[in-house]
Amino acid sequence: MKQYNISGMSCAACVAHVEKAAKGVDGVTSCSVNLLTNSMIAEGSFSDAELISAIEAAGYGASPKTDESLDSSAETAKIAKRLMLSVFFLALLMLVSMGSMHIKAIDDAIKSLTSSMRISHHIFIGVFEFITAGIVLIINRKFFISGAKSALKLAPNMDTLVAMGSGVSFLYSCVLLVRVCFFGGGMEDVHGMYFESAAMIVTLITVGKLLEAISKGKTTNAIKSLMKL
Repeated sequence: MKQYNISGMSCAACVAHVEKAAKGVDGVTSCSVNLLTNSMIAEGSFSDAELISAIEAAGYGASPKTDESLDSSAETAKIAKRLMLSVFFLALLMLVSMGSMHIKAIDDAIKSLTSSMRISHHIFIGVFEFITAGIVLIINRKFFISGAKSALKLAPNMDTLVAMGSGVSFLYSCVLLVRVCFFGGGMEDVHGMYFESAAMIVTLITVGKLLEAISKGKTTNAIKSLMKL
């Protein structure tokens, strides 16, 4: 029996793809993939290189498991940092997009700023939403990279759905922004943009990823305690 770390999994579909790739290797008699711990147990007579190569060809990462590889604190810290940056820029985005419609003080402040900058009120809001939403998507680009790779391999997973939902909202809003900036679109077009939705989708999914990473950390700590016994 051999144990491996598997990276790049995000849902049950990923588990099925990894198991299918592993079982396709000559000599593998059985395998079991655990999404929570990002690990796999395989049995049979096969080489590590062949198994790892097959899993990487399926779009995932694999490496032999060691005691040191059980530590998930680094992953949790990375996701927490990504979430904090996402929330910061999402808050700015919501402050301008929602505040300009429902809070008179914020709308007056934006109008005063755009007047001093000699730029149209609605163009400023649209461009600001585009920039802040774009920053949030760049911070969470992992969803788009993973989702695109899975789609190209005809093995879509949850990241593919997240990327599609957020990406379509962003691109549709970009079309409206072009209309506002170059073809005389007005405030009604700005209100029809979904930049905040695109940013909200990836931010909320990142919240879920952080909770998942914390859960994994507790699980790996329990496994370490069992191994010491």
